Amino acid sequence: MPNYRVEFAKEILGVPFTIGSVAIMRARDPERARRAAELRFARQHGLGDWRELADLATVAERL
Repeated sequence: MPNYRVEFAKEILGVPFTIGSVAIMRARDPERARRAAELRFARQHGLGDWRELADLATVAERL
């Protein structure tokens, strides 16, 4: 299974500023990796939903 890195960013005046990232070591596909990272990011920051802190979540496959 591939590894993924999901970056979370806050968009200010149309410019995304990365505020954090989460590495997912194993996921079947990018969508599952994104969902797992959203949950982990929210837990790490004590939030109910990751969108309270970030606007964007982008997934990149790691080699």
